[in-house]
Amino acid sequence: MEYMTKFQHMPREIQQCIENCSECHQLCLATVYHCMELGGKYAMPAQITLLLDCAESCQTNANFLLRNSELQGLTAALCADSCTRCAQACERLANGDRQLLDCAKICRFTSTTCDRMVRLASTIPLESLPVFQAS
Repeated sequence: MEYMTKFQHMPREIQQCIENCSECHQLCLATVYHCMELGGKYAMPAQITLLLDCAESCQTNANFLLRNSELQGLTAALCADSCTRCAQACERLANGDRQLLDCAKICRFTSTTCDRMVRLASTIPLESLPVFQAS
């Protein structure tokens, strides 16, 4: 119950990014399975790796946002980049395949919301984060 209360009090923009990342994570994993079933060029290691990278970066970014990590701007930037790359690869490969087109669409949408998180986080100077402070 405490989690839901905290989630409900997050800014809507952050909630939306978490939801998009979760949806993108799930769809990328489903698309891995779809590509493996299709075989051939769809199951090439580079394609599967992009899908898995995108899924993992989405899950990681959602987790960082949920716990309001000081590093969320960094994970959002990684997520935006991996989503863009995955969308491009899915679009190139799709040839009308609905699963790949849907995956590309959610990847593009998620990339956009992650870019917003990067801009939001960029208002905090990187030097102020503990990981970047000199010992």
